[in-house]
Amino acid sequence: MQEFHYISRDILDISIIQEILESNKKLALSDEAKVNIDKARNYLDEKMEASEEPFYGINTGFGSLCNVKISKENLVQLQENLVISHACGTGDKVDQKIIRLMLLLKIQSLSYGHSGITQEVVQRLIDFYNEGIYPVVYEQGSLGASGDLSPLAHLSLPLLGRGEVYYKDEVLSGEEILKKFNWKPLNLRSKEGLALLNGTQFMSAHAVYSLIEAFKLSYLADAISCVSIEGFDCNLSPFDPLVHEVRPHRGQIKTAERILDLLDGSEIAEKVKESVQDPYSFRCIPQVHGATKDTLRFVHQTVKTEINSVTDNPNIFAEDDKIISGGNFHGQPLALAMDYLAMALAELANISERRIYQLVSGLRGLPMFLVDDPGLNNGFMIPQYTAASIVSQNKQLCTPASIDSIVSSNGQEDHVSMGANSATKLIKVVKNLQTVLAIELFNASQALYYREPLKSSPFVMQLVNSFRTEVPLVKQDKVMAEEIAKASLFLDQFTVDKELVFCN
Repeated sequence: MQEFHYISRDILDISIIQEILESNKKLALSDEAKVNIDKARNYLDEKMEASEEPFYGINTGFGSLCNVKISKENLVQLQENLVISHACGTGDKVDQKIIRLMLLLKIQSLSYGHSGITQEVVQRLIDFYNEGIYPVVYEQGSLGASGDLSPLAHLSLPLLGRGEVYYKDEVLSGEEILKKFNWKPLNLRSKEGLALLNGTQFMSAHAVYSLIEAFKLSYLADAISCVSIEGFDCNLSPFDPLVHEVRPHRGQIKTAERILDLLDGSEIAEKVKESVQDPYSFRCIPQVHGATKDTLRFVHQTVKTEINSVTDNPNIFAEDDKIISGGNFHGQPLALAMDYLAMALAELANISERRIYQLVSGLRGLPMFLVDDPGLNNGFMIPQYTAASIVSQNKQLCTPASIDSIVSSNGQEDHVSMGANSATKLIKVVKNLQTVLAIELFNASQALYYREPLKSSPFVMQLVNSFRTEVPLVKQDKVMAEEIAKASLFLDQFTVDKELVFCN
């Protein structure tokens, strides 16, 4: 029997979303959600029938056309025109994993009963999710205020039999997918097109995806740095709890505890060290990795609030007899948080690359470029170049998008968050971090070979032995791009206990 996740007012957290995705649960509306959706829709229908009052986007035009009244006979056409006209996406196509999240988060936001949408529309979104039908969405086109209008328009087009979808490794037209499932195109009622297009689900889906990956990479950064610490024959005194109790940042304390725990039982660590101090990239791991952990915690709270919120406009409050045009679609909280997260993850890559550099420098009894016969062999010289190139790109990607704003809609939308740009560049930083960490593990596992016959801790030895089954020791020059790709795939497939991942 297929297990279901029931959409309700229960708090949706990152770990819950990961469980839904990994368990491939199908979605269904709870009875509570059905009641809330119907209550708002019935209230809106009654209000529209009894009143000639203008309500933004329901019986008026959109944006700077908000004062143009639309007659009742044209309200359905108004909503369909909105979806079609706003589908102006360009650039690369969004990954299907993120589109899947967009569907989930849009369904969640519409379920609270403040959007005025019908159960029929929400159920069709659920059908798409459950059947693995993912509308084709483009990266460029959203200003991150008024919601993610263009991406969400592309998400909504197939409901009308338009646009394109991914389905079982094929790209089909919206018309084709509806015929395949014997579904009729939806006729959107008043407010429904606006409810679909207003919202922050493009930004928040990227944020959720990035957070899930970032928590894992934060743990891996700690674990891989342990291999580097051993490969470079470092002191463990900088990780002593006494150091961190007098500067008690939570992430710093957690990192130092983890490093000592992962290196427990190491023969290399117990050996008397010739060097009194180690470079900052080793000695300051708790301070740097810890600051990223603290950033993760802040961003997690911001995103958690966002994905459990109503972010379309106007909002309907049936019990208070109010339809209020506000600004919950504005993506500033997400834009700032994603820019901050990108910087924090880039720092993990920065310090990782510095450790890579130290490992290939011929210090601490290690051969130049971590290979026998350096000169004849270039060894690990150029992987460090690659890491340096990636780290430099991250610095460019970390220019904040959230400090930018360009006036749109004839001056009506005169401040925007540019959070969609924060979202798409954050994904690139996440992927870049994984590649740099893969290169560090590649280098560090090679360095550890030169510490034999001394062994590292049981954890490090298990990690390195598993890694070497996929990426063996380098004895002489080979095509390193292939080894780096295998190292990155190793990290991609590496599973970490959720209690460890989300305990930052």
